Amino acid sequence: MEELKGGLVVSCQALEHEPLHGNGHMAAMALAAVQGGAVGIRANGPSDIRQIKEKVGLPIIGIWKKDYEGFDAFITPTTEDAKSVAEAGADIIAVDATEQTRPQKLEELVDYIQQVLGKKVMADISTLKEGKNARELGCDYISTTLSGYTSYTKDRAQPDFSLIEELIKEVSTPVVAEGNFGSPEQAKKALEIGAAFVVVGGAITRPQLITKSFVDGMKS
Repeated sequence: MEELKGGLVVSCQALEHEPLHGNGHMAAMALAAVQGGAVGIRANGPSDIRQIKEKVGLPIIGIWKKDYEGFDAFITPTTEDAKSVAEAGADIIAVDATEQTRPQKLEELVDYIQQVLGKKVMADISTLKEGKNARELGCDYISTTLSGYTSYTKDRAQPDFSLIEELIKEVSTPVVAEGNFGSPEQAKKALEIGAAFVVVGGAITRPQLITKSFVDGMKS
């Protein structure tokens, strides 16, 4: 926690349909993040996690985005997914801790990660109620990652500063600010509110989105 406190964690992810997927691109992106002063990396999938671990010495928040037919939760949904992420070298494992349908009970997943894998758990949530539940389950971090991404939070303002404030007031677990942060000013505001640290992804590591923001801005 002390290594991450008050700092920037850079989410280095590229899905299969994106131009920087595979070929070690995310490991290079993580190295660039380190050179820029990041205190940690968030990465998706065993392959990227393993490659990043070989290049950088920072804590890694590992996830595995996987779709299971008939279920909505997709961030490290099962114990097998969590095991693969841990074996790849993740120090913290983030899981979907929302009320969305899931292939495995959340309490079983959290217990397995902490007790069997010996890793810390970050609960990716979208509402205060979900944050409180994550606290009751003993999750080590609570992150606002999924605000705006669940069907029942699509209308919330982004970044969700209100949720960050509510969580900080209601839970003692460290609250992580993540989800649609697009500027240094927004990240600084999250820290001033009381977030333990901030996770930023697309605004740094997805050049196609950065390019689009320029193009759209120039047209407006």
